Amino acid sequence: MFAACGSFARAQMYPHATPAPRTTSVPELRALATGREVVERFHLGIAAEQRADWPEAAAEFERIIALDPGEPQNSTARYDLGIAYANMRRLDDAARQLQSAIARDPGFLAAMANLIAVDLSRGDLRDARAVADRFVAAAPDSARALYDRGLVALRSGDMVTARNDFGQFLQANPKYAYAHYNLGLAQTKTSDYASAEREFQLAVDLAPQYSRARFALGTVLLREGKRAQARAAFATVAGDSATDPALRNLAVAMRDAIKSR
Repeated sequence: MFAACGSFARAQMYPHATPAPRTTSVPELRALATGREVVERFHLGIAAEQRADWPEAAAEFERIIALDPGEPQNSTARYDLGIAYANMRRLDDAARQLQSAIARDPGFLAAMANLIAVDLSRGDLRDARAVADRFVAAAPDSARALYDRGLVALRSGDMVTARNDFGQFLQANPKYAYAHYNLGLAQTKTSDYASAEREFQLAVDLAPQYSRARFALGTVLLREGKRAQARAAFATVAGDSATDPALRNLAVAMRDAIKSR
């Protein structure tokens, strides 16, 4: 699920009441009417987002964009439309809207974060990395920026950046199991098995039901020749009814292969 994490105080941007017009000018009255429609459609679109009615949300934000309001409403409408499209799995359309939001508001960090997620989902690693680098440059102290770029680097094979970014992230967020898992993956890719074992162990210590991390721990232990510990890790995954069937079946096979030797 893609999340709408706005960077504006929407209650101030879209007031519920619009003052009565004090003009008889037709162009000014038309502009006032358009402004009222934009405000109302934002309320309707956000309400649709909150109840996860993504087609209805998209329709409202599409209409706002057609009205071509000024900033910050234009970039915000494109951002929210991108979120709606992403949840409708219209990923290319979502990327275009998020890119457009950033073009109109270069400091729109929430749009950057969601564009990276969309790019990863649609396999556009080049754009994901470009946006991730921009995100880190704009917010170098942001844990989200470091984590997102770490994910992109991991997917694209840049293990140096992945290790650095996840390592920095964990300095401030040491209890985030997923970051320990991802750092362990990067260390495995560079054959640093001792460090990977430590990170995977931290991940399962923090989240005992994190079967994917426990399975990864088993594979590293096996590479290190720690067969009994590896078998125990695979056995735990195999016995976890909450584990996805494919992973559980693979864990059973690994457990039994070690037992039979």
